[in-house]
Amino acid sequence: MNAAKWTKRSLAAQAMGKIDSTTKGVVPPIHISTTYIRDEDNGYSTGFIYGRPDNETVHEAQAVLAMLEEAKAGALLFGSGMAAATAVFQALSPGDHVVASKVMYWALRAWLLTEATRWGIKVDFVETDDLAALKTAVKPGATKLVWIETPSNPLWTITDIAGAAEIAHAAGAKLAVDSTCASPVHTRPLTLGADIVMHAATKVLNGHSDVVAGALCAREDDEFWNRVKTVRKGQGGILGPFEAYLLMRGMRTLHVRQERQSASAMALATKLSAHPLVSRVLYPGLPQHPGHDIAARQMENGFGFMLSVQVTGGEAAAIATAAHVELYKRATSLGGVESLIEHRASIEGAGSPCPTDLLRLSTGIEDIDDLYADLDQALKAGHRA
Repeated sequence: MNAAKWTKRSLAAQAMGKIDSTTKGVVPPIHISTTYIRDEDNGYSTGFIYGRPDNETVHEAQAVLAMLEEAKAGALLFGSGMAAATAVFQALSPGDHVVASKVMYWALRAWLLTEATRWGIKVDFVETDDLAALKTAVKPGATKLVWIETPSNPLWTITDIAGAAEIAHAAGAKLAVDSTCASPVHTRPLTLGADIVMHAATKVLNGHSDVVAGALCAREDDEFWNRVKTVRKGQGGILGPFEAYLLMRGMRTLHVRQERQSASAMALATKLSAHPLVSRVLYPGLPQHPGHDIAARQMENGFGFMLSVQVTGGEAAAIATAAHVELYKRATSLGGVESLIEHRASIEGAGSPCPTDLLRLSTGIEDIDDLYADLDQALKAGHRA
């Protein structure tokens, strides 16, 4: 298939037009072999040597993601989002300095404060939506990586990717972007100057809450990207073929799902902004949201499927509201076809920047009127409790 001829939406829907060469099936088979025949001259003319770094089903899914992200150096799939994210930091050297978003995925922040620090990485956290603060935190010559998350979970802070890239590159550092909550449907950080994009592919890329996976995409096939490849190959944080197949299935419907989810999230954010039991709605699509103008500039096809609400009754009312939902599911994670609600501060614990009166909402593909009705009755019940 001539990829240059068709839109990303069409290419993703057909998994890059891959046809099974044996049966002519329109869905590629799952390749499960872990080892491959050597040629008579002892070589590997197919390019496949062993199943840890080499699997055709994984390669096919990587090709779709690389196309979506416009990743010239390609994509790598990992066994989880954490495996993907930590591989970037493990490609650094002891003593290297990192600047990371203060509001970011909590598990990765905890890893940076413990394992990465123990290994010798020096980490400073800063509000990366404040480019002046970011510029001050970066140390030319010493800072090797700037890690941002935008929109950032769970406050949906927006960082100017192009601005952050300029600051990082001026200091001789790479810029990596956790774009899990945007996905390539809404943002393509590599086209804005980022060097690496990370996805917890468990989330909206898969979209069905049945795969744990991670991904990295790179703009240039340089020394740093090859160190990331070495980390993946040597430590074995790979994705299995069955999971890669499920991820591919999910990416085929990515555009359809995200369009619905984003539109519903915008509608919910607008309606909840007028709800008497909601004190604040955090959603990049709202004009009053901090960073809305930047989001409008670097996001397209909507503002994503995630929003958070702060309730008027404080922490107790927030927890009680989550306890009274009927259609929403009280569960962690995000990006699936089912809508989820979570009192995030309870998960993150002490030291979390998440307000205790905040509920995080992952918008699925259910009927929008049903979703609002469920939140409305839960808010009323939660504030009576």
